[in-house]
Amino acid sequence: MSQNAPKTLVIVGGGTAGWIAAAAFSRLHGKTLDITLVESDAIGTVGVGEATIPQIIRLNTILGLDEHDFVKKTNGTFKLGIEFVDWGAVGTRYLHTFGDAGMNLASVPFHQYWNRAKAAGHDKDLWHYSLHKHAATHAKFGKLDRVGNTSMTGLAYAYHFDASLYAAYLRAFSEQHGVIRREGIVQSVARDGESGDITSITLDSGIEIAGDFFIDCTGFRALLLGQELGVEYQDWSRWLPCNSAQAVPSERLETLVPYTRATAKGAGWQWRIPLQHRTGNGHVYCSDFISDDEAGETLLAGLDTKPLADPRPIRFTTGRREKFWSHNCAAIGLSSGFLEPLESTSIHLIQSHVSRLLQLFPSGENADAERAEYNRRCAVEFEQIRDFLILHYHQTGREDSEFWRYCKNMEVPDSLTHKQALFASSGRIGRDADDLFREASWAQVMLGQGVEPSGYDPMANGLSDVQLDEFLGNVRTLIERAVDTLPTHEQYLQKHCAVDLH
Repeated sequence: MSQNAPKTLVIVGGGTAGWIAAAAFSRLHGKTLDITLVESDAIGTVGVGEATIPQIIRLNTILGLDEHDFVKKTNGTFKLGIEFVDWGAVGTRYLHTFGDAGMNLASVPFHQYWNRAKAAGHDKDLWHYSLHKHAATHAKFGKLDRVGNTSMTGLAYAYHFDASLYAAYLRAFSEQHGVIRREGIVQSVARDGESGDITSITLDSGIEIAGDFFIDCTGFRALLLGQELGVEYQDWSRWLPCNSAQAVPSERLETLVPYTRATAKGAGWQWRIPLQHRTGNGHVYCSDFISDDEAGETLLAGLDTKPLADPRPIRFTTGRREKFWSHNCAAIGLSSGFLEPLESTSIHLIQSHVSRLLQLFPSGENADAERAEYNRRCAVEFEQIRDFLILHYHQTGREDSEFWRYCKNMEVPDSLTHKQALFASSGRIGRDADDLFREASWAQVMLGQGVEPSGYDPMANGLSDVQLDEFLGNVRTLIERAVDTLPTHEQYLQKHCAVDLH
């Protein structure tokens, strides 16, 4: 690190974003950076992001966290995917799993073999050959890297957890690694008259905290990047029109299923996230099509267990900042942008941006090239996730409400239109090389939302009809045998990371 590299890092804002940033920087830069995190107990956090995707395991590994201790301390459960109910049409449901259906053969994706069989009259859906779906249906979970001695991959998983407990867990970790926490509300921001860089913040107590680099984790306010540095916001409401949410906890599910549920409603959708001590629920909706009172009633009517509080409203505008890093300040979390939690990407975007900032952190006074690369890569990631979310809304047969008619008929980005057309033609996936979502994810959501390819990849003709039937049958047998050996999700939790609820 050069002599002029930042030596002091100030993180403004706590919550999940602030403490992930603090934990990662203290773990990897703790010997070269003095790190201070400023937060106020008087300012609440949104805290609805209780579901994750498998990339979080990478962060926990980097931090050296013990998985079972982490799950126990956050009242967590395990997650194999997201069940989508009533999205493509009322009465339908499918599971977007974290794993592949079946197994690829001769470099041909499994769904192409299934697609060929379906064209010949095969009546089983793709999920009949999904290890994750079979395990989820039977509420089973266990560590399974591979199915027997075959090439079939095992269970890919993530977590559900209490976001406030997760932030507290990472706070303890960060403070053990030297992070200093300051309580207070930012009253003013000082900047260098020549460069425009932030030089310090002053708290309501009068304490001034100077820094070489600042991370803005102040949520939707974007106190530093938005308000002080004036970075504008790109509004994506025309594609993702939901602008409100209400969240409410309810009693624990009788059976702890290892998946999140997203149920489409008349003007949005409702989530259900099973934790060990309670269930997280929320209704994401567009206030142009439903009142807050009606949205709250819809949420409560859709609960599977007794509510433990009153719904609390949250307002948002889907989109992102024009820049994610300006001057000597990067925004992490809600201050950088917001993509609704439909595919549980909120916490992923936090850790992704933190990881990227670690890779490109300034090594000297001039960080123009690093800043430009950071902004480019963050923008691409946001847009790729945006398109994947739009797919759920736009690719639907629903016309039973004004909201769904709008979504079905709205114009969407060309990047998504191309992917839909390609899959509808041959089941092929036009996936970008650095896309967060794998080919298997695009295939599951396309099929689940009602896209039926008119053809298939001719490379799937490498098997005879008899061999194809045998291959499909063998895949199903392997899945059934593997799931039979797994403990239930409840049994796994009880053995490894049970929470004392008494």
